[in-house]
Amino acid sequence: MILIRSIVRPEKSDAVSEALLEAGFPALTKISVVGRGKQRGLKVGEITYDEIPKELLLTAIPDNDKDLAVKVIIEAARSGSSGTFGDGKIFISPIEEVYTISSGHKEE
Repeated sequence: MILIRSIVRPEKSDAVSEALLEAGFPALTKISVVGRGKQRGLKVGEITYDEIPKELLLTAIPDNDKDLAVKVIIEAARSGSSGTFGDGKIFISPIEEVYTISSGHKEE
């Protein structure tokens, strides 16, 4: 299994969640976060905003579904047809073990 961490614009969070559900990935965790990317925040006049609100979406999926899930996230999270700065990032990590808390069962 892999863990996909997607950092997206708050206004795109629901669209990404819905797109993942429709693609067959119903399990999702959402966390409101703040941060900045390579552009180092936004500068408006003399003020720099370096804590930009974002949503962190976490979903665990089988390895072989990675390409589909990434495509779904990009299509739902991208601003316009070609995207723009601040649309977000996707990070993929392996999951070593998974346990269901209620049963204590280790998943394969």
